[in-house]
Amino acid sequence: MPRVLRPSLFKPSVFSAFWGGSVLGGWLLVAFALANVASSSLSHAGPPLAMTAFLLVVLELRPLVQGRGHDPQGVVMSTAFACAMLFMWGRWPAILVVAIASITSDLRARKELWKVLFNVGQYSLSVAAASLVIDAVGLVPTLDHPLRAVTGRDLPWMIAVWIVYFLVNDLLVSGALSWIDSFWANLQDDFVHYAITTFSVLALSPLVVLVAQSAWILLPLLLIPLLLVYRTAQMSLEKEHQAGHDPLTGLPNRTRLQAALAAVLTKSRRDGTSFGLLLIDLDHFKEVNDTLGHHVGDQLLIHFAERLTASVREDDTVARLGGDEFAVIVPNADHESVLSVAERIRSSLLDPVALEGMMFEIEASIGVAMHPHHGDKLDDLLRLADVAMYVAKESRSGVATYSARRDRNSANRLGLLGELRQALDDGDLELHYQPKLSLHDSSLLGVEALIRWDHPQRGFVPPDEFIPLAERSGIMHLLTDHVITMALAQLAAWRDIGLHVPVAVNVSVTDLVGHRLINLVGDGLRAHGLPPGMFQLEITERIVSSDADDLNAVLNKLHEMGVTLSLDDFGTGYSSLLRLQSLPVDELKIDRAFVSPLTEKLNQASVKEACGIVRAAIDLAHALGLPAIAEGVETAEEWDILRSLGCDGAQGWHIAAPMPADKATKWLRDCSVRNAVVEATRVVESA
Repeated sequence: MPRVLRPSLFKPSVFSAFWGGSVLGGWLLVAFALANVASSSLSHAGPPLAMTAFLLVVLELRPLVQGRGHDPQGVVMSTAFACAMLFMWGRWPAILVVAIASITSDLRARKELWKVLFNVGQYSLSVAAASLVIDAVGLVPTLDHPLRAVTGRDLPWMIAVWIVYFLVNDLLVSGALSWIDSFWANLQDDFVHYAITTFSVLALSPLVVLVAQSAWILLPLLLIPLLLVYRTAQMSLEKEHQAGHDPLTGLPNRTRLQAALAAVLTKSRRDGTSFGLLLIDLDHFKEVNDTLGHHVGDQLLIHFAERLTASVREDDTVARLGGDEFAVIVPNADHESVLSVAERIRSSLLDPVALEGMMFEIEASIGVAMHPHHGDKLDDLLRLADVAMYVAKESRSGVATYSARRDRNSANRLGLLGELRQALDDGDLELHYQPKLSLHDSSLLGVEALIRWDHPQRGFVPPDEFIPLAERSGIMHLLTDHVITMALAQLAAWRDIGLHVPVAVNVSVTDLVGHRLINLVGDGLRAHGLPPGMFQLEITERIVSSDADDLNAVLNKLHEMGVTLSLDDFGTGYSSLLRLQSLPVDELKIDRAFVSPLTEKLNQASVKEACGIVRAAIDLAHALGLPAIAEGVETAEEWDILRSLGCDGAQGWHIAAPMPADKATKWLRDCSVRNAVVEATRVVESA
């Protein structure tokens, strides 16, 4: 069960001092008020007192809630009538009626007893303190001797009453909330806003006095402006809620989460406690959206939000950051407690969800970052939890705690980013070229240009280490410019020596935004006088799994230019058949993950299954009118199996490893000679 936090009423603290003092002093005042009113004659006050008291109780049930103010109940509109009673009949009837109204309101709201006791006490003390101002100006209104008619000369001391009432009330409430945050933090939080809202209500009290003295029967008419103020405040609150909450799930949004995280950070630093931040991402959610539509995806998000909220502790903060990403702040908790919350969340997903007549399994990946162990700043904690979440997703572990060793954006990685920028400026990156051959006759189909970085201190830096870094840091376009420029120059150099070799280059999803890539390729082809069909761009299936209009426009424009497009890593993404049919691609490249099982030392059933998968991919490519090229072919056995399955081409170390330009040139010349000999032999034999 979620843990419910309650303050300690008797353990020495700022809270217990304010709570105990308010309850003891306030309820003594209530007892005096009851005795005084019981011994007084109500004949002089009569109907005006009864009507004022009735409206005070009614309005106490309608708090004027405004934003995040100190009082969780908000500013109450009954305050205007409480001050009016204080002005006309003195402190005792005002304290008694305010106490009755407070008890009625709190019991209706089913508040805990300690809150009921405190609210009566703090209201009584606030009224009593304000009444001292009236004593100071020499006025002693009572039930037997009410206040004389109000004039403009009474306004200064009335304003002083408002100020004292507000300050005492604010001090007492701030002290009572010190079990949640510090006294001074509560006192300063939204002080100006709370003051303006309170005084706007208190300013109506002289009008209540005038109406009560001259025509008490008209007092209910004052409800009209007060209710208008109430409705305006409610509209303001609704707008504030909408601005800070997700409209689909009703959970706090990213903005509200950041505000809550900042507050928890402040408290944790002050108290020396730790807390955890969970970042949660639904697995395979995109497949649901793409296959069944966004309305089903939205229902799934709502179900997940409900389970998530039910799984956490009462004082935890749950938020939706956008899409299928959620967050949970777990305050005042060690690492073990935070992991326990994460496991409860995962356990809540064990039962499938029934939607649209189908059962859905919900799976989630959760990243954990701890304060202060992992970070002490808001942005750092969000980033570190995000890193951990992606580690959990990639490792399929479900839950992962942040580790600097797994952080691709650690200080070491950031240093690598600066060195990558310098390497681009200095031209230290080079291209290696790996051939693609036909599986039918071993003729050359082209080469793929692969970026390589031989770092002067680090040695060889793998592409899968610095390319993702370039994508996340916003310099991928510089890397792509460098690769395409070098590849086109090499293509032209080979043409000039009589080698007509198609060259392929990989591009990132960030390259397919806007017209930059189109202009870069077009300008480069024209500058070297190259036919567009000799240049190929390889795009991954993961890139094109989303049907984005901008992406489609770029691909179609490149296709219209005559540039050939290859769909790389086929089988590892989530493209639908309809999406594949609409893509302007010229070949499919089957990922190495499907090729390697063909010859691994597995049981016969596994090998048969692997062959079936590859055959299905080849047949699909042919059905779409495209050649199928197998990647990562490393053995003669794999070559033979792929050829028997009808695959059209192959690329891999069995043919040749990626080579720098000079070695690739020699290899291509030798290949050209071999192909010429084979062709001559075939012609002779056919003759």
